[in-house]
Amino acid sequence: MKWETKITNINNGQETIRGKKLSGLIQKNTFTETIFLIWRGRIPRKAETKMLDALLTAAIDHGIGTASAMTARIVASAKNSLHTALTAGILAMGERHGSAIENAAKFFVENKNNRNLVQKIKELKDKKIRVAGFGHAVLERDERSENLIKIAKKLGFYKDTCKTAILIEKELNKLSSKHLPLNIDGAMGAILTDMGFDPDIMKGVFITARVPGLVAHIYEEIKNDTGLRRLNENEIDYIGK
Repeated sequence: MKWETKITNINNGQETIRGKKLSGLIQKNTFTETIFLIWRGRIPRKAETKMLDALLTAAIDHGIGTASAMTARIVASAKNSLHTALTAGILAMGERHGSAIENAAKFFVENKNNRNLVQKIKELKDKKIRVAGFGHAVLERDERSENLIKIAKKLGFYKDTCKTAILIEKELNKLSSKHLPLNIDGAMGAILTDMGFDPDIMKGVFITARVPGLVAHIYEEIKNDTGLRRLNENEIDYIGK
């Protein structure tokens, strides 16, 4: 069985990543630069490194209450290994948590040249179809997104996709009784698109950013060792016969 790859080559004791010697990357390049290289096939420019750094930092953690953190900690509390709990946390990411970044980016790309975008947003709102990348269960304002947009403007990555995302945010909030901010998924999806990233890799970008946070939660759970996490019976309402 033969596989082909453009990513990594190991030959005569030498390892290269996208054509760059790993030994050289270790000595000269940052982790963020090397992440960009392995994803995009080239060393990033300074502005790209700064933007990717900001994106990864913004999504590193969002507290114990998220589906991924809760799941990871529950699994760790059952005396599973760190990597098992980490896998469980990643698997808890779905369309409502962690994966909206891809759907948001695809929606922005499909509609950034749509002259009837305002009407489309109204129709989706009337049908109660949620537009990915907007709204938050806890936050009325998503400062993570606001800061990322500021950095994107400063570094030259505030382009058509970001402008489309901000337009959608304005139109949604004209129609909604509840404030729907551009959230971290929407901001990341828009900025990464304007940086030239394919939406199909964007879930991976979010997961890469969140893994350190999940590792921290799992490690804390292991060290605290407060016992198996479970609901108290008084927190459960039985509604069967």
